Amino acid sequence: MFNWIDRFFGIEVNGTTAKREVTAGVIGFFTVVYIIAVNALILSEAGMPIEAAIVATIVASVFGCLLMGFWGNVPILLVPGMGINALFSYTMVQSMGLTWQEALAVVFVSGVIFVIVAFTRFSKLISAAVPHSLKEAITVGLGLFLMLIGLEKGGIVERGTSSILALGSLGEAQVLATVLTFLVAIILFIRNVPGNFLITIVVGTIIATSFGLIDFSQAGNASFTAAEAFGVFGALSFGNIFSMTFWIAVFSLTMVLVFENIGLVHGQVSFINRPDRFSRAFQANSISVMASGIFGTSPTVAAVESSAGMAAGGRTGLTTVVAGLLFLVSAFFIPFISLIPGSAIAPILMIIGGLMLQNIKHLDMKDMSESFPALFIIAMIPFTYSISDGIAIGFILYPILKVAIGKWKEVSPTLYVIAGLFLMNFVFQVVG
Repeated sequence: MFNWIDRFFGIEVNGTTAKREVTAGVIGFFTVVYIIAVNALILSEAGMPIEAAIVATIVASVFGCLLMGFWGNVPILLVPGMGINALFSYTMVQSMGLTWQEALAVVFVSGVIFVIVAFTRFSKLISAAVPHSLKEAITVGLGLFLMLIGLEKGGIVERGTSSILALGSLGEAQVLATVLTFLVAIILFIRNVPGNFLITIVVGTIIATSFGLIDFSQAGNASFTAAEAFGVFGALSFGNIFSMTFWIAVFSLTMVLVFENIGLVHGQVSFINRPDRFSRAFQANSISVMASGIFGTSPTVAAVESSAGMAAGGRTGLTTVVAGLLFLVSAFFIPFISLIPGSAIAPILMIIGGLMLQNIKHLDMKDMSESFPALFIIAMIPFTYSISDGIAIGFILYPILKVAIGKWKEVSPTLYVIAGLFLMNFVFQVVG
């Protein structure tokens, strides 16, 4: 058995051991397991039953990790992505008016397009067409959006009476619980404590219980039927497939998925000096996205937290397979996961958002034709509460500024087409 594992994953060839790979898989799992509760909570904002959202998140993570482990053979964990789940719930459902069933259909169709891109040369064409500044701006904008969502979930900011946003009541139990949990979270994170997000959720839940926000004693009584647990499986609806809204959502989601994952996968395979595995890993990523729509969750991405397993020595797909099996075991703890309050999740959203914000240092602020479109993406994503609209405004502004200063040749024909499609969307909205 060991010889087969060694040959299949190339453990010895990659200068590692089975024990090290298993250890890396365990570390990677505990680094990213928080996604089960966080993703389910965000999906519930789209109207999904939270128990079913938890199951869908687990199933998608198990499938994604096993697929990446056996097909990609790299220690990259595939789990529902932060930022993209916000796009699913707050933009496609709440802003664009799709039902969560129709949004799942959008995920599936975007996954199909992603698969076509991943298995052809389109990935290189699209990646080369979009300027580095706009790619970085999308990440930063998503980070700012996640921080805003975290602040709202924790009650730290709320809708103001004389302003758009205002500081929440610091005397409320939810706000106090969020603030205390955030202090714990940021200290653990800065000190680089292993499994810091998982510890944060546990401590945050205890703090919320002490403030009377949840009844922890009801965990053992929580139960639901198989129909409820798998209520979102295969629930995607194509009833709105011929509408412009549906295809705008597909276009926006596909753009975010392709750009984000190209960067994530490339960076991670380079970190372990296995760039030859990029194509396989990217292909596994695309298939996992397509399956997410069937499983009933927002798309999976190459988790940034995969670096924890890599830092622990993970170099092959065995690391990812171990993490995937641990996600399967986590299904037995669903009754407890469903009790986790927003005050325990909000600090994690704020910290992840802050990490994504740091990418702003990669922008060239000296060239305003590069920086202004990027800054508009960063600002408009949270201000419009729409990731797709924020991206659209930046992509339209970029070629306009380049043409205005006589640098139209710096814009690729592909980007002109993309900008034109975004502009047409706004025109249709006005005419409609």
